[in-house]
Amino acid sequence: MLTIRRSAERGHANHGWLDSFHTFSFANYYDPAHMGFGALRVINDDRIAAGRGFGTHGHRDMEIITYVLDGAIAHKDSMGSGSTIQPGNVQRMSAGRGVMHSEFNPRADAQTHMLQIWIEPDVTGIAPEYEERAFSDEQKRGRLQALVSGDGIDGSMKIHQNARLYAGLFDGDESATLELAAGRRAWVHVARGSVTVNGVELSAGDAVAITDETRVALSGGKDAEVLVFDLA
Repeated sequence: MLTIRRSAERGHANHGWLDSFHTFSFANYYDPAHMGFGALRVINDDRIAAGRGFGTHGHRDMEIITYVLDGAIAHKDSMGSGSTIQPGNVQRMSAGRGVMHSEFNPRADAQTHMLQIWIEPDVTGIAPEYEERAFSDEQKRGRLQALVSGDGIDGSMKIHQNARLYAGLFDGDESATLELAAGRRAWVHVARGSVTVNGVELSAGDAVAITDETRVALSGGKDAEVLVFDLA
């Protein structure tokens, strides 16, 4: 079964310096029909103005993944980690028993466009962790590259949950298929461009929940960048 979530149906908050679309309930956006999907709790599609960002704030017991589409985001945290994340680099932070961090757009002349993703962990109260890894366009071109997973498959970063997040770039005749094990389900989010997922055409910001199916099939991409979550 496919359940489509169109871009325009998402929650929206424009704070001037931050223009954000919420796939699932977040902050002042509350929709009891969209509280998450399995362990996937948040996909925020954020555009951050030049020189602005999120001041120091705390998280706990959440797997937080930052995926930059355009621009950059400068990260600092209470673990002593500090980095400027560019497109192609993916950040994974396990908040564990508590971490403080800040995120700012370091550019003076361009906005940052990024996805912030939260996945609920299968263990709580652990020491916080930070990791960043680069995934080239070549690794994602015409295929699904694992970014994070519970088992470190395909060079991915390990998270504390039985879930996998893949990213792929698709254009023209490029296609890929992800087989879903029995009892698994998938969430597909189109970050930009357009693509056909299991016969349904999706555009930037659109998503589809896939349940009781054996595979995720991607084809017909037009400058598409796609995230696929394989979830219990």
